[in-house]
Amino acid sequence: MNLLFLMTDQHRVDTLGCYGNPHVATPHLDRLAATGTRFERFYTPTAICTPARASLLTGQAPFRHRLLANQERNVGYLEDLRADVFTFAGALREHGYRLGLIGKWHGGTERNAASYGFEGPDLPGWHNPVDHPDYLAHLAERGLPPYRISEPIRGTTPNGNPSNLLAARLHQPVEATFEYYLATRAIEQLERYAADPDGRPFYLATHFFGPHLPYLLPDEYFDLYDPELVELPPSIAETFEGKPPVQRNYSEHWAFDTIPIEVSRKLIAVYWGYVTLIDEQIGRILTRLDELGLAENTSVFFTADHGEFTGAHRLHDKGPAMYEDIYRIPGILRVPGAAPQVRGELVSLTDCTATILDLAGLDTAPAVDSRSLLPLVRGERPPWAAELVAEYHGHHFPYPQRMIRDDRYKLVVNPESVNELYDLEQDPHELANRYRHPELHAVRGRLMRRLYDLLRERGDNFYHWMTPMYDIGAADHDPSLSAFEPGRAPTTEERS
Repeated sequence: MNLLFLMTDQHRVDTLGCYGNPHVATPHLDRLAATGTRFERFYTPTAICTPARASLLTGQAPFRHRLLANQERNVGYLEDLRADVFTFAGALREHGYRLGLIGKWHGGTERNAASYGFEGPDLPGWHNPVDHPDYLAHLAERGLPPYRISEPIRGTTPNGNPSNLLAARLHQPVEATFEYYLATRAIEQLERYAADPDGRPFYLATHFFGPHLPYLLPDEYFDLYDPELVELPPSIAETFEGKPPVQRNYSEHWAFDTIPIEVSRKLIAVYWGYVTLIDEQIGRILTRLDELGLAENTSVFFTADHGEFTGAHRLHDKGPAMYEDIYRIPGILRVPGAAPQVRGELVSLTDCTATILDLAGLDTAPAVDSRSLLPLVRGERPPWAAELVAEYHGHHFPYPQRMIRDDRYKLVVNPESVNELYDLEQDPHELANRYRHPELHAVRGRLMRRLYDLLRERGDNFYHWMTPMYDIGAADHDPSLSAFEPGRAPTTEERS
């Protein structure tokens, strides 16, 4: 089985037609969803690029692989995976697969994609490296103009400086865009694999840098959607009342309130244009897959590393706020012979690791925090976890969080601040923190205990803080981690 893995960066799930957007043109991804399995509740293990991508590579939760931050904002965490860590790439390579990765590599500083056996140009960093020699060669070979932007959109930071660039007009034709370049290189790699005289199976990833901000687009995409079509996210009414203060700080950092509301509409419209541009490039890759006769023995994945706020909760980018906007992501998998369907289980980007191994006929056990999605894709009803756990470790500064969500509720534990509890049925936009509401006391207690148990089972030491601080019931171990009184848990009187 060949494997084609298509991945975007910072991609809101609600920008795709197959996920219900009535305005954004995404015909190629919609077709992929219509012929495969679309996962309605697909989540990232952490809403930050490098840790999420490391979880995909290893099948491990971030706390376990320990690559916890993007290099550009790292505040002391590891910058590369340990040399002995398991990766699906190593397993595939040992079993004869050719490996290709075209696009964003944001998985370390000393070890690049080639270190793990991937073929393709070395494209590190968080955004389109428009000065890269291979991209410049692409332009030169085709007589295309160089990168140039105008009309930058940005706000004003609390200290009066210009804020981060959010969008700008790109003065290049579509054929010169970095997205078109990546699709071209992916198609060339597909053609090489199709011509392999040994017929070796392949894994080919195409990792687009977009629709991550800043949204830098040619006129036809920058102006593709009328801002009047944009319905502003309801959570733009966020007050941050009863919520961790860091969220208000992040809103000020991203300067949301310094940008006129009509400009916010335009930003979302431009973001939509970016999504359509990428969909067209994915269409080029999928069309060539068909033309080469590879579709019948190639499984195709589409997903993202995490989502994007685009003004939701008066925020941009991502950060220390575990909202659906940045944790719920698109997830589509088409396996030859499997019937089209939509699944509602709570699944994770990390589950792709075991699925890749399973499709290749390999042992999935080394992907210790991952579970193969193949039984779901085949229409089976296996026992499946009723809850999903995610984590966060900081960006710009350390900020540990853990989250658990079930069918209806979400609990977020913030050790330095207030915890959060959301009723996603009654409050889908997560505006009201109901952690201290008495009517949800039982829900809070149930989720807190379940999160505690799951973290202990995983070996995530975050649970140590929870042991004395939250209602997790009677402790069944000595939280001092000592041998003063071996085999004896404290009594109720001692705990009080």
